[in-house]
Amino acid sequence: MDNNPFFFDKNTVNKLSEKELKQTYNYLATIEAFSRVTYSSVYIIDYQKQGFDFVSHNPLFLCGHSPEEVQEMGYAFYFKHVPKEDLELLLKVNTAGFEFFHRIPLEERLLHFLSYDFHLKNDEGKTILVNQKITPIYLTSEGKIWKAMCLVTISEKKKSGNITLYKKGENMKLVYNVESDSWKEEERIKLSEREKEILIYSARGFSIAQIAETIFVSADTVKFHRKKMFEKLEVSNISEAIFFATNNRLI
Repeated sequence: MDNNPFFFDKNTVNKLSEKELKQTYNYLATIEAFSRVTYSSVYIIDYQKQGFDFVSHNPLFLCGHSPEEVQEMGYAFYFKHVPKEDLELLLKVNTAGFEFFHRIPLEERLLHFLSYDFHLKNDEGKTILVNQKITPIYLTSEGKIWKAMCLVTISEKKKSGNITLYKKGENMKLVYNVESDSWKEEERIKLSEREKEILIYSARGFSIAQIAETIFVSADTVKFHRKKMFEKLEVSNISEAIFFATNNRLI
């Protein structure tokens, strides 16, 4: 697709050096192995080719296509299966993410990942809200993103957007406001040790009474911590809390 709006002019990758090309020798074998042990759908974007290097097999996120078909379609997949309003959102995410990336020091560019939510619609008209996380794998010698990894999962949110930048090793995050076209720094969600304990036992199938007995507190104390945790995570039940915490690496 000519003049694809998903590709940022300042990040156009043209000629690559021999040293840069050697970085990627057989790297897809590692990506393929990773895709076999994760519930996420895995995409590898090549910004020189302006397409996908790899698409994992995960029927939930392929809208009826095979991985090979999606890889061949490239970004046409999004134009076909993302509703118009969310497609406009994705284009804003793309521009805002690249503009931020090109403002930070080169040595920090591999430390960030961007997370956002949007709808996918299959040929039957059914939609699901998904979360996509994207992070650079390889940069050119000029600091441009050459290849990036995307992980796609079911979103735990209620609506599209939720555009957030995270940096490795920091307890802060940057949240993007579409209306004002600006980033706001916020503290990342932190769970207490008791909340983590309750989540872990809940994920193992323990009831409230069993958790209380195991950690030597009353059932009412477990309920109290669950209620506070639900408010903190903005979820309504323990299943959503487990999913959110796992998806956002809080436990």
